[in-house]
Amino acid sequence: MAQRRLVLITGASAGIGAEFARQYAERGWDVALTARRADRLEALADRLRSDYGTTAFVMAGDLAAPGAVEAIMAAVEATGRAVDGLVNNAGYGLPGTFFTTAWADQAAFLRVLYTAPIELTHKVLPGMAERGFGRIINVASLAGYTPGSAGHTLYASVKSGLIKFSESVHAEAQAGAARNVHCTALCPGFTWSEFHDVNGTRAQTQSMPAWLWMQAAPVVEAGIEACDRGQPVIVPGAVNKGLASLTRLLPEPVARHLIASQSRRFRNID
Repeated sequence: MAQRRLVLITGASAGIGAEFARQYAERGWDVALTARRADRLEALADRLRSDYGTTAFVMAGDLAAPGAVEAIMAAVEATGRAVDGLVNNAGYGLPGTFFTTAWADQAAFLRVLYTAPIELTHKVLPGMAERGFGRIINVASLAGYTPGSAGHTLYASVKSGLIKFSESVHAEAQAGAARNVHCTALCPGFTWSEFHDVNGTRAQTQSMPAWLWMQAAPVVEAGIEACDRGQPVIVPGAVNKGLASLTRLLPEPVARHLIASQSRRFRNID
């Protein structure tokens, strides 16, 4: 019997990350789960083993810590398995403005949301290319399409960078001999999860209209299916697709003014 494929998922303890784990397990994959909260990861791993008969590995760690990526890859290697899929999902919003936040906090944010996903991708790509199969999903954001907003200063720029990075990795794979290695940037809009509780914007977002929001399940399904068919960027949901298109059509000064006027509705700048 052929060994099941293994997907490594960061930020797997809740929200979109946990839903990725569930959907991949349902599709017959084994999972390697990493996040800071070991108890949550163990509980999720137990559910996946029980519900889907999947093999689930838990490797708790903080991607902001030096050497975190090396430690995760060493833990995967210790299982004797290769990474066939990678979901770079770990992330958070850093409240406040660039004027008022500490550089140590901004540097940790960059490590978790940008350099760690890039480093993990760099480490798994050679093996994927050698085996002739790989799936990489970088969870970006609709914010990567919009002008920067006041507050959460690096969020939009990091997500925009992840989109361009994903496009480039995918193009390089298709231009070479690794055509069955796909890289996709998943760009959700507002999605129900713990994200807004952690970054302190739950009160603001609760006042926003329900039609702006999606559940995690269809967001994740769209990402997995887009990656499988070799689509380098996916914006899930009709509303989000419309908003992404609108950002390209509006004159840049108008788009910047619109985001600036609405920043307090979805960003914590205090």
